[in-house]
Amino acid sequence: MGKILIADDNEQITSILATYAQKEGLEPVIALDGEAACHKFQEYQADIQIVLLDVMMPKKDGFEVCRQLRKSSLVPIIMITARGEDFERIMGLDIGADDYIVKPFSAGEVMARVRAVLRRMQPQGGGAAQGLQVDNLAINLYEYAVSVSGEEVPLTKKEVELLWTFANNKNKVFSRENLLDSIWGYDYFGDSRTVDSHIKRLRAKLDKYPHATWEIKTIWGVGYRFEEKKHEK
Repeated sequence: MGKILIADDNEQITSILATYAQKEGLEPVIALDGEAACHKFQEYQADIQIVLLDVMMPKKDGFEVCRQLRKSSLVPIIMITARGEDFERIMGLDIGADDYIVKPFSAGEVMARVRAVLRRMQPQGGGAAQGLQVDNLAINLYEYAVSVSGEEVPLTKKEVELLWTFANNKNKVFSRENLLDSIWGYDYFGDSRTVDSHIKRLRAKLDKYPHATWEIKTIWGVGYRFEEKKHEK
């Protein structure tokens, strides 16, 4: 049975979520503070399929825990907070969270989000469909690995997913709303600047490697597209 790490300092919440998680076929692992969440994740990392992570916790807050987990894992993370400010949503998504839910919530709603995120993590189609080559750019979506001219490019999970979406739909223009829906998988009611910040960092990383034949281009007033250019002689 796969495990779900539930990190929240409210024992009543963890108890309710644990009961619902078991109904989903997930074995709950409980942590009541940020340090415990990190230790529990290290202990059960091989079996943990998803993490529910409260923002406001003792010892280490959820943002710090998320950053630490992202150093070694692409495990799906759903952030939970009692506050709904846009900047917190943006911060959580920017540091690698896959979804965001605001208290108060129903346990059923949380489990619906869990199912949705896990479905998005499932590979679609065969192995060949998960590998993509555009000139000197290679993307392996199974391993979340990207290389340019054979050199590995260190990208975050969301950066890989963005690059894959662009390169797999060459010359198609994506609005910020399109990207939020396809990459984050739900309607985002806050500031869409999270897309701009992700693409800015993605471009900065890619610009360290030669890519004269392709680029992520801004279409002013519309959004972004992946443009493949002709080889210059």
